[in-house]
Amino acid sequence: MKKILYILATVTALAQPPVAPTGEPVGSTRGDNTVGYNVRQSFELGYRYHSIGGDEASYRSTVNYCNGVRLLGSSLSMQSREGHGRLFDLLQLNTQGLGNDPYQNASLRLEKNKLYRYDLSWRSNAYFNPGLRADHGQHFADTVRNWQDHDLTLLPQSPIKFFLGYSGNTQTGPAITSAQLFDTRGDQYPLFANVRRQQHEYRTGFEVGLKGWRLNVMHAWVDFKEDTPVRLPGVSDGYNTTDLTTASSFQRNEPYHGTSPYWRVALFKESRWWAVTGRFSYVKGQRGFVQDETGFGTDRFGSNVSRQTFTTGNAQRPAAAGNLNINIFPTAKLTITNQTALSHIRMSGSSVFTQLVNGLPQVPYVPFQFLGIRMITNATDANYRPASWLGIRLGYQFSDRRIRSIQAFNAVGPQTPDEQTNGLHTGILGIRMRPIKSLTINLDGEVGRADRPIYPISARNFQAFRGRVEYKKGDFRFAGYVRTDYNVNSESISNYASRSRQYGVDGTWTISRTFYVDAVYAKLHLDTLGTINYFSRVGNSVVNVPTDRSYYVSNLHTANLAAHFVVRDRVDVSLGLSHIQDLGDGRSTPAGAGLYTALATFQSVQTFPLRFTSPQGKVSVRINEKLRWNLGYQHYGYAEQFSGLSNFRAHTGYSSVTWAF
Repeated sequence: MKKILYILATVTALAQPPVAPTGEPVGSTRGDNTVGYNVRQSFELGYRYHSIGGDEASYRSTVNYCNGVRLLGSSLSMQSREGHGRLFDLLQLNTQGLGNDPYQNASLRLEKNKLYRYDLSWRSNAYFNPGLRADHGQHFADTVRNWQDHDLTLLPQSPIKFFLGYSGNTQTGPAITSAQLFDTRGDQYPLFANVRRQQHEYRTGFEVGLKGWRLNVMHAWVDFKEDTPVRLPGVSDGYNTTDLTTASSFQRNEPYHGTSPYWRVALFKESRWWAVTGRFSYVKGQRGFVQDETGFGTDRFGSNVSRQTFTTGNAQRPAAAGNLNINIFPTAKLTITNQTALSHIRMSGSSVFTQLVNGLPQVPYVPFQFLGIRMITNATDANYRPASWLGIRLGYQFSDRRIRSIQAFNAVGPQTPDEQTNGLHTGILGIRMRPIKSLTINLDGEVGRADRPIYPISARNFQAFRGRVEYKKGDFRFAGYVRTDYNVNSESISNYASRSRQYGVDGTWTISRTFYVDAVYAKLHLDTLGTINYFSRVGNSVVNVPTDRSYYVSNLHTANLAAHFVVRDRVDVSLGLSHIQDLGDGRSTPAGAGLYTALATFQSVQTFPLRFTSPQGKVSVRINEKLRWNLGYQHYGYAEQFSGLSNFRAHTGYSSVTWAF
């Protein structure tokens, strides 16, 4: 839960865009006419700088901006003035962060009327993960992930069109992991890994339109491959240097390959009184892996030991899903929607585990597993508007899920799967009101009951209520909302309950043509309580503790403020502040009052107070119609109340020139 909250706080803080690029316009709003095209283009070239205090690894895992020259942003637009360009009628190219920013992207659209449309998107993220503090620094990753998507549509405006596409996803870079050698009470050893993961998807398809019907068919092939070798850099005494366990050599090769060809079919039809949409997809996933591991050293008794492990296996995962949506419009005030969905996924496979210890073979271990999940869902909604200012929504949803599972080891002959079914009934009521032109009120509620949820934390008896009020008049807008989500799941061997309450307000005020303000505030309260069953050592004995409880509390406050104003039509100034703070349950030390548990270890993880603050500001000066000079600054401050290990402060900024030519 600590990690989840940390990610939530970080993502919320970074939801405010970074201070660069600038985004202020340059050049003529109408562009320049040349060679039959209207052209608009600009680029922002600048230098980033930063300084860090505190934990640099924590900064890199959340922000990661470094020093250097960057193409902070660029844009190019070429549009045919007559709609009949020689090679293309439209070209749009946008980039951001090129030149070693941790987050870079580019997009391109190339289009010629009635002939083709080509879309390209590319992203690159430098991902740094320092690992958990509890692993003694033996887990680490510093990788780069690149995504690319290509989509080509032939005859885009015709009744018959054709599609071709490709998507790629690769991740490479160094990492450190760990392994325990040479038995369950052995030592931990750091291992170096060279991460190599890649996925390729090739697509082809078509769409046909006839008498109001549209049929869309897509076929694709997805191939995944991971070849990440792991090795011990050299002779090591492990984390515990006082024991007799040592490792002189260790290496692991574990290639993992798979393919997932799929079909996707969709059918559409819309008329004055009704509309229908049908979708079907089928994927035939297959995976295979090999793990070959060899280690040499001494065990906890000081004896020489060699261990060789070989594991191989394969799995099949066919999955089919389909849904049918029917919309009926009997009157202008009433819309009835019914959706039926069916999904069925099966995962089955076997593997063989063999091991040689000091040259002696162990008993082979052959597990076989099967998991099949079939789910049928039907939902009906009715939206009725008895008056122009009032709308009412009524809905009912039913789902039936069947789960079958086999977990067998060294089994001979056919196996009978264990089976469980789960039915869920949900009712929905919503009201939308607009009593006056500038005021909108939305209220809705949802109540659900499930008979046999699969997990102790699954939804069983739950209810959710939401309300939102928005007032908008002229250049002023103000809105507020409240949301509550409660879930209680009680079984004979376990109990679980969660409560979530959210409150928030946001507003925008355009004070004048050159001055506007945005403000957002939200609070999220979350608490969970569940029974846990574990073993604990008491003296020289190990006893079972079946009645303890796991408790967690979070009170997360988020505030964002942004303002923009213009000085004498030449200087644009932007100011912003993002502040996130989790107050936890109000305690000041990890060892709290021991609510619901007497175990000190559990008390210390019942809450996780922290604070993240990020003010920023930038100035953009218009030198002339085609040239701007920009200067920006942003501060990042992260602090954990119980521990200062991950705290950091960072000052980042940039200076750039934006030029249109």
